[in-house]
Amino acid sequence: MSVGWLWFCAVVLAAGCIALICLGYGFFVRETALRDVVSLRAENNTQRQQLERYALEFNRLSEEVRDLAMAEARLKQLAGVETERIELPVAIGGLPEADLSLTSDSIERQISDLQIVLELRRQNQEEVRNLLNDKVSLSRATPHGWPTRGWLTSYFGKRVSPFSGRKVMHEGLDIAANTGTPVYATADGIVARVSYSPSYGKTVVIDHGYGYRTIFGHTSKILVESGQRIRRGDRIALVGNTGRSTGPHLHYELRLDGVPIDPRKTL
Repeated sequence: MSVGWLWFCAVVLAAGCIALICLGYGFFVRETALRDVVSLRAENNTQRQQLERYALEFNRLSEEVRDLAMAEARLKQLAGVETERIELPVAIGGLPEADLSLTSDSIERQISDLQIVLELRRQNQEEVRNLLNDKVSLSRATPHGWPTRGWLTSYFGKRVSPFSGRKVMHEGLDIAANTGTPVYATADGIVARVSYSPSYGKTVVIDHGYGYRTIFGHTSKILVESGQRIRRGDRIALVGNTGRSTGPHLHYELRLDGVPIDPRKTL
């Protein structure tokens, strides 16, 4: 073989090797790029799914905060507390296809802020609920209404005693009624004392809390026991003529922090 032919074969062989190397490198680069694209797509899909989960969680928390705020406003209205203007964060509502401005970190911060707002709302609602419960308890413990059916024969204040003829302080109301007429509790409470005295006869004393006490005297029969819990409207005794009395009637007395007050304001 001639030298020229050998050179030609060498050049062709070298060119073939270079071509194979280039093809191999191109194939390697292409495969690597494809793998990177697949990996990036998977990572992007994972991130988008995570963002969508965050968005759903954000919406759920927003709705919960809104519900708590509305419930708190209703409770404040019931409790007679001034309500504030409700300002709530707007829910995301979903992620647009091309919107990549929302990152997982930003939504996590928003969710964290919402969780703080939610906890504060829960604490406020609990405080208002406790206030409302106190107001309801106070309302139930405040004597109100007539303790029996009858007519007033003696009022609260100074009067001439039917026994001595002198002016003395009458610390309650006398309500005349037939013997055996039911006597009712005028507020919730606990029977503090069931007793008999020469002055008031068979007597029931109910402690209502908040400083209120009611006294029912001259009854013919007592229907409750000391320590018994009482609701407003429960029958506690029957009208009678026991003790120092000129006829069947109920002596009804109301005290606040130990001081007698006029029960007519509560009838």
